[in-house]
Amino acid sequence: MSNRLFQGVIHQMRGCLNRVIGVIDENSSVIACSELSKIGGINEYVTLDMADGQDTFVRDGYTYKPFGPHVRPEYAVFVEGVDDQASKYASLLAVSLTNIKQYYDEKYDRNNFIKNVVLDNILPGDIYIKARELHFNADVTRVAFLIRVVTVNDVSVYDIIQNLFPDKQKDFVFIISENDIVLIKELRSETKSEDLKKLAASIVDTLSSEFYTKTTIGIGSPVNTVKDLARSFKEAQVAIEVGKVFENEETIISYENLGIARLIYQLPTTLCESFLREVFKEGSIESLDQETLFTIHKFFENNLNVSETSRRLFVHRNTLVYRLEKIKKITGLDLREFDHAIVFKIALMVKKYLNANPTKF
Repeated sequence: MSNRLFQGVIHQMRGCLNRVIGVIDENSSVIACSELSKIGGINEYVTLDMADGQDTFVRDGYTYKPFGPHVRPEYAVFVEGVDDQASKYASLLAVSLTNIKQYYDEKYDRNNFIKNVVLDNILPGDIYIKARELHFNADVTRVAFLIRVVTVNDVSVYDIIQNLFPDKQKDFVFIISENDIVLIKELRSETKSEDLKKLAASIVDTLSSEFYTKTTIGIGSPVNTVKDLARSFKEAQVAIEVGKVFENEETIISYENLGIARLIYQLPTTLCESFLREVFKEGSIESLDQETLFTIHKFFENNLNVSETSRRLFVHRNTLVYRLEKIKKITGLDLREFDHAIVFKIALMVKKYLNANPTKF
């Protein structure tokens, strides 16, 4: 597509400059030229590296000016002649072709389109118009994965993820910050939430075992239309942030499995503080030592079953009952009663949430 784009500009410019002008790619192949017979030929003695930090370079009677959207030039414009005028023409053409290429990519590139949708950089009414322009299937089930790099090293996680998902028509990978990469994955109708976790686990394991890079992945909810991808992405963000508070050891957090933690995360901090004051006597929760808190955690983990919890803690049943009575005396809540246990569990989560002070979106 770039070849046709460049050739259109070169064709319009040839009458104005009255010189042979054209473009070569990184393989030194002529992809556009005012002399059509030269297109497809290879300049064996010209490479983009010849610039060697210079603005332009000359070779065999032509002035070359490398250009491209990335740090390493992907193309070079050439103009017949080695005089100052040829250098100016080459510079002007390079600027023009760079801007035209960038505009074209922004308008027609699917990956850029998806990125703009996910980041809410495109109006809802324009989404389907752009989708039709790109011949993009807007009504397919997709899901957003947010891959956050925890440990930074020399490998490019972005390149690795791109290689893991090479189908550029169905899967889209892009960077949104220094440590955050987004994967938009097209799903089959039979895909389940367990499958999404397995896929995320394979990404985490590959990056960890082969590239020694630690990552955390948040998974949004699957959505059926492209306009809802922004919601799926925000859910993946929330999953990671909530996971940092309530699921510290987890490397894969699904928004759909956050449960009550998702609700607590959305509450105003003033309301949370008021709730804690109502549940606990002043200073009561702070007076519980680590052993007591660990006992509470195990009691909840074993579904309020005294016998099973005492077995797991390797203590006598009466010892556990004594500890539960002590908790009741301090806090006023009897964890053996279901309603009290629910209130206590939520209160502990609220306190943990307030202590973490997570970032909101």
